[in-house]
Amino acid sequence: MEQSTLVLLIIFSGVAIVIGGVLFFRLHAFLALLAAAICVGFLTPASQIEETSLRKNKLKLIEVDGENQRLQIEINKLGSIQPGMLLLIMGRDQPKFPLIPIAETEVKRVTAKFTETGKRIAIADLQIREGSASRLIKLDDFAITPANYQAAIMQGKQSVGERVAAGFGSTCTKIGILIALAAIIGMCLLESGAAERIVRSSVNFVGEKLAPLAFMASGFLLAIPVFFDTVFYLLIPLGKAMRFRTGKNYLLYVLAIVTGGTMAHSLVPPTPGPLFVAEQLGVDIATMMIGGMIVGSVAALFGLGYAVMINKRCVLPFRDSADVTKEDLTKLAASRLEDLPALWLSLTPILLPVILIAGSTMLKFESIKNICSPEIQSLILTLGNKNMALGIATVIALATLIRQKKSSLSELSTSIQASLSTGGVIILITAAGGAFGGVLQQTGVSDLIESLPQVSPLTLVTLAFLITTAIRSAQGSSTVAMITTVGILGGIAESTTLGFHPVYLALAIGCGSKPISWMNDSGFWVIGKMSGMTEGETLKYVTPMTALMGIVGFIIVLLGVQFFPMV
Repeated sequence: MEQSTLVLLIIFSGVAIVIGGVLFFRLHAFLALLAAAICVGFLTPASQIEETSLRKNKLKLIEVDGENQRLQIEINKLGSIQPGMLLLIMGRDQPKFPLIPIAETEVKRVTAKFTETGKRIAIADLQIREGSASRLIKLDDFAITPANYQAAIMQGKQSVGERVAAGFGSTCTKIGILIALAAIIGMCLLESGAAERIVRSSVNFVGEKLAPLAFMASGFLLAIPVFFDTVFYLLIPLGKAMRFRTGKNYLLYVLAIVTGGTMAHSLVPPTPGPLFVAEQLGVDIATMMIGGMIVGSVAALFGLGYAVMINKRCVLPFRDSADVTKEDLTKLAASRLEDLPALWLSLTPILLPVILIAGSTMLKFESIKNICSPEIQSLILTLGNKNMALGIATVIALATLIRQKKSSLSELSTSIQASLSTGGVIILITAAGGAFGGVLQQTGVSDLIESLPQVSPLTLVTLAFLITTAIRSAQGSSTVAMITTVGILGGIAESTTLGFHPVYLALAIGCGSKPISWMNDSGFWVIGKMSGMTEGETLKYVTPMTALMGIVGFIIVLLGVQFFPMV
């Protein structure tokens, strides 16, 4: 069986287990992803694992002299290769197993040069050790350090359980603390009244006529640290209260709440889906936040435009529901803004991490780095660490909750435990997704995609969008769809081979998780039941809008790849 066919069969088996487990056997997403990881791990040959590991760390040959004595390689990271180092040459067409070097070389010089396109690259001149070459070296071959060669051999000897556990643990290391802290911040915003203050201040600022815009903006902002279902639970009573006050535009208010919340849910960290995708693709969290906010806000505005249009043509009846009675709406409309936390304090747990993380990212620019003393740089980097930034925001959110509710330590502990229970489940799902993605990448899927003829940047981004859309439509969960897709495509995320910044790949995956929302999506039922829509109304109004926003976001990503590749 050809390698490409085997890789496709392994990938199909894993994806089928995820979709079938969630959709048909009603497995929890954690169990479905873990089962898929174990299956893929068993099916992947040890030789394929070794070869994939080697190619992941390969150094590209760019010149071979006619006498088979001197070579030149491109260095991915300046400083990683030094004169005097030993490098092994691996053959692309040698037998698959065991993988044996075809030559040993010594680094003679490290320098730089400009390519024909004007790009400056680091290169190293190599001298082949006498008598070590078993054949003539070709440009299709590649170089590898002895350390990476040994690591690849050891990885091929690991058991399935060890490889799955390694991917699980690695993912927890990257995002476990962030998700737990975000869950606590979300709980504090809700219970302290800070979330309600943000929404009501937004509505008061823009006025009743622009209330849908306030709902969209508030939903977008709150969905950054708070899960979408929770954001909708919070905002729908306010939307009903606005309908109770105005007597019209109920459909517009419901859809406006959905627009902002659903886009932030898939595009802006520390929401689990985009956070996991960014980590897997090597995109720093500040870049993902900024990109997600730009793409998500534009897509949400298009969604709001759709909501305004459909609201003019259709009327959604206001129906009583068990969660909110007319007495509750009357009380909510009469509640005083002064009893809620100050607006600046309510916004601080959301905006402060963004500012701190962005500040540390700015130090990557030499012009900014040069004006800061070493002490200031150290402070900015410490506070701008993603875990530290969210930790500071968590302290502020907890202090706000204590101040507003005058909660005892026992009550505060109960609230924190409840939020961590929710966050813990999300951590398990994303960590299982990390394990699944890790073993998927060991199949060599990235090499398979790179070997496709004429794979343009736009084609890769389109592929990411379509794969995510297919998985989302099949099994319902946008987070699981994003986790599965990045597991398939994560190995091609180096900007040097992509031709564009990997943030665009992450954003395309996020946008692809929007179509198609229907009965297999928990959010579909939350929106329908909480708003009083029937299943048919939810399909008629919500499903086309979320699909439209995903497509609009994808178009924006395509434009970015084409005109602002950032490489």
